[in-house]
Amino acid sequence: MAHLTENVSLDQLAKLVGLSSYHLHHIFQQEVGMAPHQYQIQARVNRAKQLLHQGLSLRQVAEDAGFSDQSHLTRQFKRFLQVTPGRYLRQK
Repeated sequence: MAHLTENVSLDQLAKLVGLSSYHLHHIFQQEVGMAPHQYQIQARVNRAKQLLHQGLSLRQVAEDAGFSDQSHLTRQFKRFLQVTPGRYLRQK
């Protein structure tokens, strides 16, 4: 994802593709199985997993993956993977 760390709004995306934000949200959810924002967070979590394996600090991982801070990364990581970043690394 080229703009993974940017906070792109649904309205901005909708304008880009020439749809209403409601219609884009509906189509995206129907095709992908989740809302656009959930998809973006999941992509950020996946990027964070890669960065963790590179040995970066949680603070750096959070910044490089587009999270506002380390606690935001941890909350979303737990939400999607049911484990904290530290536990995830210990399990691998």
